[in-house]
Amino acid sequence: MTPRPRPTGRPPDPPPERAREQAHEQAHELAHEPAARWPPPPRLLRFGVEEEFLLTARRSRTTVPAAAAVVADAARTLGTRAQHEFLATQVEVCTRPVATAAELRDELALGRAVLVAAAERAQARLTASGTAVLPSRHPLPVSAGRRYQQIASMVNGIADQVGAEICGCHVHLGDLTLTQSLCLSARLRAWLPIVQSFCANSPFCEGIDRGTAAIRPERYARWPTCGPAPVLDPHGYRTAMDRMVEDGVILDRRMLYWYARPSEHLPTLEVRVADTSADLDTALLLAVLLRGLAHTLLDPRTRVRPIADLALRLAHRAAAEAGLAAELPDPHTGELRPVRQLLPEAVEFAAPALARTHDLTLARHLTGHLLAHGSGADRQRAALARHGHLSAVVDDLTHRTAAAAPATRRSGHGPIHVSAHLPVHVWVHVSVRAPRAYAWPCCCSDLPACTPCRGTPRCCWTCWAANPCAPAPAAWTWGRDAARSPWPPPGAGAG
Repeated sequence: MTPRPRPTGRPPDPPPERAREQAHEQAHELAHEPAARWPPPPRLLRFGVEEEFLLTARRSRTTVPAAAAVVADAARTLGTRAQHEFLATQVEVCTRPVATAAELRDELALGRAVLVAAAERAQARLTASGTAVLPSRHPLPVSAGRRYQQIASMVNGIADQVGAEICGCHVHLGDLTLTQSLCLSARLRAWLPIVQSFCANSPFCEGIDRGTAAIRPERYARWPTCGPAPVLDPHGYRTAMDRMVEDGVILDRRMLYWYARPSEHLPTLEVRVADTSADLDTALLLAVLLRGLAHTLLDPRTRVRPIADLALRLAHRAAAEAGLAAELPDPHTGELRPVRQLLPEAVEFAAPALARTHDLTLARHLTGHLLAHGSGADRQRAALARHGHLSAVVDDLTHRTAAAAPATRRSGHGPIHVSAHLPVHVWVHVSVRAPRAYAWPCCCSDLPACTPCRGTPRCCWTCWAANPCAPAPAAWTWGRDAARSPWPPPGAGAG
């Protein structure tokens, strides 16, 4: 193939050896001198989540192109937060930017509940999986819209590859300037394989089982620019974007698929490394942990060890292959260690920041629950082992997706109203602006031995997290840090 002539006026590329040296120097500078020269980040970062889902048929359990009807229906409640995805068999829901984990769980549950109901009315089911479990009907239908059609033409056969229906969970961290976003992206690089490992939720891809925890990253890697974000300053970022658009690598800056990228329409850094999860608490842990790491890594006192590009790509591959069973580089030392050790240590590394946002107890609990019960990939394989066929895996995913989204309706800006047949306690979160009440289905009624609520109208933190309750608040332990874990969590009202 004849190479495309280089446009005039552009300086020639540096030799490969010099380019590698420049990248290493830049990575070292960003990792060790981030905040001394740059504006300080906001005291509290807000966060938001985008979740992508598959639409599956009730009988065949294969994907169905029902996105047009589902999005139109859901938009009557969610507005523009209910969105189309690249393929007509997928939908997306976005949360509002929020300041607390309680508000984020509120938004996640509401978005899922609305999409579940809209899918039911469209004779489909909402299924949270990184890839389609059963073989889909090809050619896959691309969503209507000029931009989607242009992208389909650019990527050619990738749009209809086996496993093209990929669904991720993306976390936005802000408000940040472009400079701060690039700094945070550079400093997060070594931590993202750990994040990817516990969010793995795509072991099956259109009937294919390769024995891995996540096939989605391998399918996603066929898209242009997908992979770990390079270390760039603002000038280098703008230059790289302009060059990729000019050379036809990407259609526009929104078609950038790095694992962490500055958003083009929001003042945020968007982290895109995770599979979508049927378990809402995994998405909540993902967002809470990433914000804690962001607060910690943007602190000028935090020292970060740079990671080489090759080592980083190998770490992401290991995370996709083994999930929670992977051995990944320790972000502090580079030594290979089990994810089951690295994940709790990541929570403790960010503990001061998590404590400031009143998320430390929640993060520790969700981490312990995840390690005890396994990742989404583990649960998919367990469903296959129990029932012996992949249709049961789709049923299990659909059930978990709907179970994480109790039937709710919202009245203005007041509390969430939960269906009357569900046992409910009310937990009041007191903020500096105004108290706000959240009502959640509480699992205490299903566990007679569980007594954390003690007959009061305030739900325990564990029940609020929608997990099996602890025996009692006084019995809550997390190793030697139990004494430092306050109960109730800071900021919780009296109910």
